[in-house]
Amino acid sequence: MTSRLDSPLLTDLYQLTMLQGYLDHGLQETAVFEFFVRKLPENRNFLLAAGLAQVLDYLEDLHFTAEEIAWLEGTGRFNQRLLDYLESLRFTGDVHAMAEGTPCFTNEPLLRITAPLPVAQLVESRVINLLHFETLIASKAARVRLAAPEALLVDFGLRRAHAGEAGLLAARAGYLAGLDGSATVMAGQRFAVPIFGTMAHSFIEAHDDEAQAFLDFARSQPGNVVLLIDTYDTEAGAQKVVEIAPRLQAEGIRIKAVRIDSGDLAEHARRVRAILDAGGLQDTGIFASGNLDEYALRRFVRDGAPISGFGVGTRLDVSDDVPYLDCAYKLQEYAGIPRRKRSEGKATWAGRKQVYRYYDEAGQALRDSLTSADDAQDGEALIQPVMQGGRRLPIPDLVSTRERATTAVHRLPPALQALEPAQVPYPVEISDDLKRVTAEADLHQRQTGQAQAGP
Repeated sequence: MTSRLDSPLLTDLYQLTMLQGYLDHGLQETAVFEFFVRKLPENRNFLLAAGLAQVLDYLEDLHFTAEEIAWLEGTGRFNQRLLDYLESLRFTGDVHAMAEGTPCFTNEPLLRITAPLPVAQLVESRVINLLHFETLIASKAARVRLAAPEALLVDFGLRRAHAGEAGLLAARAGYLAGLDGSATVMAGQRFAVPIFGTMAHSFIEAHDDEAQAFLDFARSQPGNVVLLIDTYDTEAGAQKVVEIAPRLQAEGIRIKAVRIDSGDLAEHARRVRAILDAGGLQDTGIFASGNLDEYALRRFVRDGAPISGFGVGTRLDVSDDVPYLDCAYKLQEYAGIPRRKRSEGKATWAGRKQVYRYYDEAGQALRDSLTSADDAQDGEALIQPVMQGGRRLPIPDLVSTRERATTAVHRLPPALQALEPAQVPYPVEISDDLKRVTAEADLHQRQTGQAQAGP
């Protein structure tokens, strides 16, 4: 049996068991679900919405193949009513969402799905999977960019990402959030993310002579000469770069940069800078990599380390300090009636929602208002239609989204752009109208519950 990542079988079993229950008992009216983050991690002042494009791709192509339905039948778990329903299942609903690249906060919906209950329920696991991961990585990458605003920043994390799709989507999310590109080739092919690459230590080790390795690489890649100089001795490697530079220059080849991947990167960079400058290579940059994150980059920038670019890998692609977000996809309305979860510590606000953002006279974000979708306010409405009747509407391309993210992050208050937790969180006000809708939902639940429990 072939497998595909966009298959609706990439889900939790309970989505299918609930779907069968809905069909068996006639629960097929319109449902509204919303995806949101319950609480920001302690060391995140904001999150950056990402992953919407992949969700729309998934919904647009949602279908079960005959082979997949046959497999489900073979499990013996599902009745014929469900199997027949799956044959023609398509997503025909509506989607509203925050634009990718929008800073977002606690309880604010990033996405709202309106569709028949069985379908809206079925897509939960994959929708969470995509939005959660890309938002997680984009939020980390935004901090990396804030820490080193002028440096060349490249995603190096594919090899230690949690499987191939994670590495690919991390490259996209990182670029969206402000990184300059990625070493992941497929990110260039799939998303037009600029790709960057140098060499590994094995290339140097395969040669008997380090200087000859530099020459061979430069002649094979004359338009992108970045030489890895720390395989044996970093400063000695830098000196060899100086020695071969005139030969390459005579061949019309410029050494763009050298790369350091080990040791005290800042100290090595200072010594290497001095060697390069003394050898007439003032225009040759220094690129550093090796277990870097926003905190390391901030130290380099504050200390004036002469490093012009960074490869940020593992700690970005696994978001090592915040490996997950406390997010959820919850039913907010069914059959035209607002609903909500009231579980201890996990209660939600009822009904369809909108987020309005307000700015001060200088254009800096001032506060958000979380309200019901029908409560029109005079702020910037952040949740907009992106799919109607199963057909996607135009959304900005990745380059435009990246520009939006950069602008939006810099419109946040300075305290939120810092790496440390802000003493005063960004205010998200709950409107009186949303409180009213929630109270009415509670009243409806109590009344219907009592009626059903009565004689």
